[in-house]
Amino acid sequence: QAQVKESGGGLVQAGDSLRLSCAASGRTFSNSAMGWFRQAPGKERDIVAAISWSGRTTYYADSVKGRFTISRDNAKNTVYLQMNSLKPEDTAVYYCAAAIGHVGAPPSGRSEYNYWGQGTQVTVSS
Repeated sequence: QAQVKESGGGLVQAGDSLRLSCAASGRTFSNSAMGWFRQAPGKERDIVAAISWSGRTTYYADSVKGRFTISRDNAKNTVYLQMNSLKPEDTAVYYCAAAIGHVGAPPSGRSEYNYWGQGTQVTVSS
């Protein structure tokens, strides 16, 4: 059984930066693709960024390209989401998810992720 837990959310102003962390435990983290999703009130949960098990391949939603960076430290079983130049429209609950055993390019589809965290709130004020 794998578990993932997010941390690092908070209230910031537009233009600020924030770094989210996701600690994974249980099943093999280093063999898993990892993803960050977000869900704003009344909207669907959408992919923000994803990273392959090796860390060599990443995926970003168009809305965050050039502002957000996903990375991982397999020795620490942790994945990060560095968010720069935050905008009010980035306000959402951010979820970390693991795609256990997924090799190759990281998946962008929500259904391909097996384990989810409880989420962390990110609020960006204008």
